[in-house]
Amino acid sequence: MNLPSATLLGQSILAGIFIGSLYGLLGLGLSLSWGMLRQINLAHFALAFLGAYLTYQLATVSGVDPLLTLLMIIPLFFVMGILVHWVLARFHVTPFNSLLITFGLTIIIEAFIQWVWTADYRRLETSYAEHKLQVGTLYLPLPEMITLFLAVGISVAVWLVLRGTDLGKALRASAQDGPIAAAFGINQKGLALMLSGLNAALAGVAGVCIALSYTLAPAQIYTWIGVVFAAVMLGGLGRPLGPLIAGCIIGISEALTMAVTAPSWAPLVSFSLLIIVLLVRPGRA
Repeated sequence: MNLPSATLLGQSILAGIFIGSLYGLLGLGLSLSWGMLRQINLAHFALAFLGAYLTYQLATVSGVDPLLTLLMIIPLFFVMGILVHWVLARFHVTPFNSLLITFGLTIIIEAFIQWVWTADYRRLETSYAEHKLQVGTLYLPLPEMITLFLAVGISVAVWLVLRGTDLGKALRASAQDGPIAAAFGINQKGLALMLSGLNAALAGVAGVCIALSYTLAPAQIYTWIGVVFAAVMLGGLGRPLGPLIAGCIIGISEALTMAVTAPSWAPLVSFSLLIIVLLVRPGRA
């Protein structure tokens, strides 16, 4: 087996960080939903791809800059997240049943995407893809740098809010013991609706990043579920920085595996890490 060059290894590490930041951004909303709302929201991935397709539509048909689509996607998805949570809370859906219900919602969203945009592959062509920052022999594509910046910025911002504000303390108190928090005057239902809306908005942001860097197809919704779940479990539920750190570790591991061995070995990395962590620390989640 021939070892790759230092340049290839360096570029692989960068690629791993970039894809890992997207794993983290996708996992952030899922982690908060699972850890703080006790809802396993599989529709989070479908919402992300719906956001990607809306970005594609607005950019190619209406000529809107892909980043400016965030101004429309974030409030739209915030409202959608509130509606989904209201339905789940209205019928007192258990965490396991939320998994089944949101899986059904994922199927519906996938069918809607395929009905509107068909099953053909779609690629968003933008000027962002033409720009690359060169550092020595390494290249940093602008779309991936945007994803990294958004993932780090949003994760840190959410962490600061949860740790250093009264709103964050109220959210954490509601997640730990809802009845006691309500007894102290915390509006648990209102906070849950707001957090669910935020999680859906985060899915929309991740969708914009997906549209900037990847070719779109409805069936690709399911290709991200396994690795993002691994990042969420490795990073810890309800921990804003956890999915980002775990996602980057998984991304780098996968990229190095592809550089040293073969691409077919890469998917084994994330699940091997997940199995090891769950065996060594079964209470990780």
